[in-house]
Amino acid sequence: MLSAAAAAVLAGAASITAIGEWVADAPQRVLALLGFRPDPLTGLIRPPHATTIRLVLATADGDALDRAIGDFLQERQAPPRGRKAIAVDGKTLRGSRSAKRTATALIAAMTHSGQVLAQRQIDRKSNEIPAFAPLLDGIDLTDAVITADALHTQHDHASYLHERRAHYLAVIKRNHPGLHERVRRLPWRDIRLDHVERTRAHHRDEIRRLKTVAFAHIDYPHARQALQVVRWRRDMGTGKLTIERIYLVTSLPPGAADGSELAAWIRGHWRIENQLHHVRDRTFHEDASHIRTHHLPRVMAGLRNLAIGVHRQDGHTNIAAALRHTARNHLRPLTALGLT
Repeated sequence: MLSAAAAAVLAGAASITAIGEWVADAPQRVLALLGFRPDPLTGLIRPPHATTIRLVLATADGDALDRAIGDFLQERQAPPRGRKAIAVDGKTLRGSRSAKRTATALIAAMTHSGQVLAQRQIDRKSNEIPAFAPLLDGIDLTDAVITADALHTQHDHASYLHERRAHYLAVIKRNHPGLHERVRRLPWRDIRLDHVERTRAHHRDEIRRLKTVAFAHIDYPHARQALQVVRWRRDMGTGKLTIERIYLVTSLPPGAADGSELAAWIRGHWRIENQLHHVRDRTFHEDASHIRTHHLPRVMAGLRNLAIGVHRQDGHTNIAAALRHTARNHLRPLTALGLT
């Protein structure tokens, strides 16, 4: 049943009803490949009703499903060139909120190339911080660079990543006032520029300047360098100029990565918003979904991650177009999943 749901989502089904319709329309050969058995009287394979699919998926173990999806995508992924960069970020499924329960919140770990390697549900009475280490426990982090927002700039997280032989790029904001002030007061004017990049997109002219400095000691576990990123943004329509300064620390020693690599990882972190959260919202209409029964919000989010990851690994950059292509032939999603 889960393989049928996965194939349907790969073909663009965004809801339980759509999954049921895809399965009901599938040819007998496809249903047989999905594991459905023929009726002993008629010899025909009768697909399950959408309600049956809903009940099965609602009782699925979300943790087990997300682990299976993460393992599948990791095995299917080509070896990365250079260091593997992994972004960690959370997302709330707004449509899952009801009068009796809060919305389901998830935290995911995604490669900067767009494949979700792990996902975990956040406890309703907690936040993302305690879920950070359990989320990453099942991923090989050796020599990887982990990026996250300032919420995860935590001493325990830095120590955990060091024990897992991984590195971090940690954003320093005023929620760590002492550390932020010390890094901010470094003599940045006297430090040479490591990288500069200029882009024009979305009616904006943007310049990003990166500086790095090594230090002997700072009050953050295993930190070896501090970084300053200055972003100059000019709205080409209004002419308005904004300047933003961001400070980070990293466990990467001097010389382990050049300025262009560091800048790419810092920018690459936000791909988890553009290549995952945005796609799930706009292409799969996740926030508009009112699925609320038991584990269904989590299960459907996991299946969407699977579809996005498989299509990206197959070289598709436009997920909506990939879904349309896959939907034209019932065998295409099975081929992508290795079922044919």
